[in-house]
Amino acid sequence: MEIKRRPFPLDLPAAPLRVIATLRRAGHEAYAVGGAVRDALRGARLKDVDVATSAAPREVAALFPRTHEVGIRFGVMIVVEDETPIEVATFRTESEYTDGRHPQEVHFTDLAADAARRDFTVNALYYDPVSEEILDPAGGLSDLENGILRSIGQPALRFTEDRLRLLRCARFAAQLGFVIEENTWWALLEHAPTVISVSRERIRAELDLLLTGENPALGLRILHYSGLLRAVLPEVDAMVGVQQPPQFHPEGDVFVHTCLTLQLLEKRSRVLAWGALLHDVGKPPTYRMAERIRFDRHVPVGMEMAEAILQHLHCDRETIERVVALVREHLRFASVEQMRPSTLKRFLRQPHFEDHLELHRVDCLASHQDLSLYQFCRNRLEELSEKELRPTPLLRGHDLLDMGFTPGPLLGKILHAVEDHQLEGKLRTKEEALGFVTKRWKPTAGS
Repeated sequence: MEIKRRPFPLDLPAAPLRVIATLRRAGHEAYAVGGAVRDALRGARLKDVDVATSAAPREVAALFPRTHEVGIRFGVMIVVEDETPIEVATFRTESEYTDGRHPQEVHFTDLAADAARRDFTVNALYYDPVSEEILDPAGGLSDLENGILRSIGQPALRFTEDRLRLLRCARFAAQLGFVIEENTWWALLEHAPTVISVSRERIRAELDLLLTGENPALGLRILHYSGLLRAVLPEVDAMVGVQQPPQFHPEGDVFVHTCLTLQLLEKRSRVLAWGALLHDVGKPPTYRMAERIRFDRHVPVGMEMAEAILQHLHCDRETIERVVALVREHLRFASVEQMRPSTLKRFLRQPHFEDHLELHRVDCLASHQDLSLYQFCRNRLEELSEKELRPTPLLRGHDLLDMGFTPGPLLGKILHAVEDHQLEGKLRTKEEALGFVTKRWKPTAGS
């Protein structure tokens, strides 16, 4: 493989440059490699900068005071420089992949062979900070300039070796805004069903990156048209072609609406991205045609489906609970102007309400574009003080016990009623609350 060189100075962070300099002084080859080089050439913001070197893992460990063996079998070490963890990988070739994810063994080699085993040409670019040159053994510079995502070597072989590359292909194409090269695309279509052999955790991690990165709507469409969405998220793929009432959803079917909702998010956090993806996941199974298209009970059905999907993908419990809450609450905004003051205040003060508000905003913009209820909530939040939203309780459980009530469900009911009246300004002191309880309830055995 011929290694082309092109002068092109890049502005890389100091920590990886020091790691490269240390390796060079010890007589080893060392370069910045992969996504950081690709993104620096595009003028994008850099995240992690990886280093590729001719030094073996033990040689790397001997040169730096703080290292961690995260994949020493595969020639990968973490070097901590200025509190920055930097992945340092030895040039390597890989033997047969028996599990569709990991090679049986690796052999340390040179830069050209190291490039040949990588996934896509634009990810096989190396930067020499000494000569300020890009080393391009796989033709990645041309593909980068032309906006093409091309597999290195035979696409079918690359996808068979590591089936996670199927999802990475969709993600890179979306986030870079690149066209998938024809042979790579046909191999993607052929091998899409095999992605289910990848661990659920790795599938979820790759979906996290796609949903929270640039152009998630394009990524979702690539997943659909390639067959990957049907394999990893069949419940979302089922949204395609499910029509909606045009008076509320002039944008199109449930899938189109979901893509727009995702794309319009300003804060694309993991929780919000999954919430946007799954907020209408209950619509396909609840679709029916009456006097118009209806989706009866799509919210409770969607809650159950969202929880099952995220559990299947081995998502953490906090994320599951927050996403399910987004699905549960997303239609409640329709009634905010009719809510009692106490109900509205409880609605506005719920945990992570900013996420609920953002999902409502993009849900509206992706359909009827009426933001009046969004603005109503914003105005009420500005008008209400923290004390009005979350007043100190006038009564607590021990107060009711002192009145002669016994532990049981009634205590919660009474405290809820007292807080209702407090939030609506009908009760202002503890004495008024005690009088309210005395008039409405009498302590009885078993209460």
